[in-house]
Amino acid sequence: MDTLALEAKNANGDVEKKSSSRPRPKPPKKAKRIVYFEVEILDAKTKEKLLLLDKVEPTSTVLDIKTLFHKSNPNVYPARQSLRLDPKAKCLKDEEILQTLPVGTTASFYFSDLGSQVTWGTVFLTECAGPLLIYLMFYFRLPFIYAPKYDFTSSKHWVVHLACMCHSFHYAKRILENMFVHRISHGTMPMRNIFKNCGYYWCFAAWMAYYINHPLYTPPYYGKQQVKTALIAFLICQLGNFSIHVALRNLKPPGSKVKKIPYPTKNPFTWIFALVSCPHYTYELGSWLGFTVMTQCVPVAFFTIVGFIRMTVWARGKHRNYLKEFRDYPTLRSPILPFIL
Repeated sequence: MDTLALEAKNANGDVEKKSSSRPRPKPPKKAKRIVYFEVEILDAKTKEKLLLLDKVEPTSTVLDIKTLFHKSNPNVYPARQSLRLDPKAKCLKDEEILQTLPVGTTASFYFSDLGSQVTWGTVFLTECAGPLLIYLMFYFRLPFIYAPKYDFTSSKHWVVHLACMCHSFHYAKRILENMFVHRISHGTMPMRNIFKNCGYYWCFAAWMAYYINHPLYTPPYYGKQQVKTALIAFLICQLGNFSIHVALRNLKPPGSKVKKIPYPTKNPFTWIFALVSCPHYTYELGSWLGFTVMTQCVPVAFFTIVGFIRMTVWARGKHRNYLKEFRDYPTLRSPILPFIL
């Protein structure tokens, strides 16, 4: 090792020789070698090779791969692409990273065209605005709905007017929640679904409104007591439903995709989280049960039953996902009805 002699005087005036080590310069760090991936995109049905991407960075996301595929196929934008590792596997999420997937340096993705897409916000607004307007058409008895002598007349039963206010309030609330409360994780859905969803809500709204606002409609059997009790249940459940939506919104900050377990808050309407995984569906069911009792109308009862079946399917699916994603998920909870279902 090289040394450099340094002279210094001590207390007696003698000269001392000191030696110090000269530090060697550090060798330059070797650049990390990046292992690029080769990605091939195949048609999920025919297994035909559609595109080969060379030198794809390992940190690329599925969305990045969709964007590269879009450049070579301009008609297939990322939102309408479905990429899978196997033709029968689940669709990969946009945020999944290439190097974390169970693939080698040569990865194969199977492509399916989801068809034209439309934003979820547009779907929600359309499926909620339709019933609101359709019901009012029957309430005001526009021409060609009932006999001509009833055009633009109003019902003599106060429960009919109350039912219109409750129905309008429900769908106006859903529209406002869609605009200011909900944070939708999935940006788009197939355009064909908008016709299915709107057909469901619009047709049921017309069927219910036709009978509730019919000139021959008769009020509930138990009169004011039945209507008032049902109205209280309807309003409580509407408030509970809104409270759950706000709680779920506050659970996830804007732009975050981290999932958390929903727990009861200081709001008493959220305490049902202790027993139910999807209490917004529970409150929704309670609202329509109240509306059914209030109007004592068979089409409303049928809509409530069909809606309960649909919401049960959704709730059980979400409940299963909670159990898979969180090991410490409360085992006491049921999907939609405490201790029952």
